[in-house]
Amino acid sequence: MLYALCTALALALLGLDQWVKHYVTVHIPLGEAQPLLPGLVELRTVHNYGAAWSSLAGMRWLLVAITGVIIAAVAVILIRRIVRHPVGVMAGFLILSGGLGNIVDRVRLGYVVDMFHLEFWPSYPVFNVADICVVCGALLGAVYYLWFYEKYDRKGGGHGDADAASGI
Repeated sequence: MLYALCTALALALLGLDQWVKHYVTVHIPLGEAQPLLPGLVELRTVHNYGAAWSSLAGMRWLLVAITGVIIAAVAVILIRRIVRHPVGVMAGFLILSGGLGNIVDRVRLGYVVDMFHLEFWPSYPVFNVADICVVCGALLGAVYYLWFYEKYDRKGGGHGDADAASGI
């Protein structure tokens, strides 16, 4: 049931990401903006040829490969049920959804469409729904690892057992 709910949410978020990207591309000219939440967030059409903060700009296929490897690794972790706690599972599905949203753009368009601009933090990069999914997934993944991994999903003994046994 958990996997079905997470799959549905991930697919809905992927659909939302692609719809919002299409909407801003059709309705807001490149570089232009429209208020979404006045004084807080505006919709601004931007083409990002790199990753976060435009890092690796112009390295389209390297970014596709890196994202593909991450998506494959997270998918394997979920399929093999290595992560079983709901927080970890949700983190994985959010990362999959966001990664797929951005990889679709890179393969189809050669860049990622970004649109959310924080008016109160003008130097912060413009981002999209897929980026929100990846960041939320990473944060949930950190919460999972820090508070739930040891109790629910860790195999073997606690930290430091090997050193204690060898007398080091």
